[in-house]
Amino acid sequence: MTNPTLIYRAHAVQRLFERKISLKKARQTFETGETIEDHSDELTSPSRLILGWEGKRPIHMVVSENADTNEIVVITTYSPDPGQWTKDFKRRK
Repeated sequence: MTNPTLIYRAHAVQRLFERKISLKKARQTFETGETIEDHSDELTSPSRLILGWEGKRPIHMVVSENADTNEIVVITTYSPDPGQWTKDFKRRK
């Protein structure tokens, strides 16, 4: 997709605020992050888990993509639990 519109669900905005992740950082995570899981087969629209970084702090973002409308829906964003992820935060333990 070229220059998609990011749409934040109310849940995502609440979680960004609770987890002290700025909208700017969320956008940067989407634009420069690495897709670490593809969940396209699990939902009605393609979705994926993206890994980004804020300094040394890992950030995960779950997005759903609608190519027909050129929109990305941000479902949630969070700092992954080190106990549940490998050291590089790319794979679940």
